[in-house]
Amino acid sequence: MRPKRPASVRARILKDQVSWWASRIGVRPLRVQIQHMTKKWASCSPSGRICLSKDLLREDSVFQQVVIVHELLHLRVHNHGKLFKSLMNAYLPRWEEAANGRISSVCGYKYHSRSLTK
Repeated sequence: MRPKRPASVRARILKDQVSWWASRIGVRPLRVQIQHMTKKWASCSPSGRICLSKDLLREDSVFQQVVIVHELLHLRVHNHGKLFKSLMNAYLPRWEEAANGRISSVCGYKYHSRSLTK
């Protein structure tokens, strides 16, 4: 078994993933920070600041990508309407499966096998 990476290394990798996805999506977050968050995996401010929960560092990379893409898309679309869901599906076609019921902590939706309901 591989030794676990230190939190600082995992944080750098997570921020690198944010940069990679931001480039792919065509957005530029003003700032990306990792902090203690008790009720959410992440948030995006109207000014363009992305905050990621420290707890996300312990999650698998696929789920991390769901959270990252979700927040970065809010720099383009500010709600969770049809356009937002279409973009999530375009960038991460199986994102609902990857979220595995944890998506309600990302955006307030409850996961169902075929659709999202608020």
